[in-house]
Amino acid sequence: MNEQDVQTILNQLANRDIQEYKVTKEHFMTFRQQLVKREDFKHFRGEAKHNGEVVYTYLDEPRS
Repeated sequence: MNEQDVQTILNQLANRDIQEYKVTKEHFMTFRQQLVKREDFKHFRGEAKHNGEVVYTYLDEPRS
C-alpha cells in the first residue's frame, strides 16, 4: 500500500463511497501517517480488531 492508495481510500470513506475500510497490521503505519495529515482527521474513527487490524469509518461529527 502506498500513499496514493491511502489517499484514495480516505477520500472514498469521506465521500461515503465506502462505509468502512479494514487496515492490516502491516499497513497500519503507512495508513495512519497519511490519515493524520488530513484536515478532517477527527472525522475518522478507528476501531481495533483482532490480530492488529483496525476498521476505519467516517463520522458526521468530529470526535473530541
